Amino acid sequence: MSEAKRLAGEKAIEYVEDGMIVGVGTGSTVAFFIDALGRIRHRIAGAVSSSEQSTARLKQHGIEVLDLNNTGPLSLYVDGADECDPHKRLIKGGGAALTREKIIAEASERFVCIVDPSKQVPVLGRFPLPIEVIPMARSLVAREIVARTGGQPVWRDGVVTDNGNWVLDVHNLAIVDPVGLERELNQIPGVVSVGLFARRPADVVIVGGEPPKVF
Repeated sequence: MSEAKRLAGEKAIEYVEDGMIVGVGTGSTVAFFIDALGRIRHRIAGAVSSSEQSTARLKQHGIEVLDLNNTGPLSLYVDGADECDPHKRLIKGGGAALTREKIIAEASERFVCIVDPSKQVPVLGRFPLPIEVIPMARSLVAREIVARTGGQPVWRDGVVTDNGNWVLDVHNLAIVDPVGLERELNQIPGVVSVGLFARRPADVVIVGGEPPKVF
């Protein structure tokens, strides 16, 4: 699948315009996009990064990493996903960067999602749904998730987000109403961010292949 990821990442470069500040996500597919972005770094004004991991890779390519508070709204955000349904709604957070990813997606006019074909699903939920939580609320949030969804939350033990929080991965879900579930889970005290990108889905999805597919 690495070749499909590379093709998707490089295809996304077509959406980068001269002088842009580019929002950049996290993950193995995005790494190929960052490498391609490095080859045209002289054409862009910089990047806003969703994780320390991506920040390090951007800086290795000589790309200036900027603070979203200083840039204002962005024209473009490029990121991957763990799952993508036919309506461009996503599950994200396998790399534990979901909160910053959601913030940048919200701040961006166009969200381009890059995936390999294995990430396409008819209904979200095969991939466990990540939820970032305040550490002291982990058990409370887990009990609420069980009561509200019937899903099985599992603490991603040993993982601390860049924000200093923990992650619960919710198994055994078939998410037929992603927007409604995202809204409901966000109401649980202690939830920082839900890895459903449904209220604000992707605008464009690039599926890696020869040639890449765009929808």
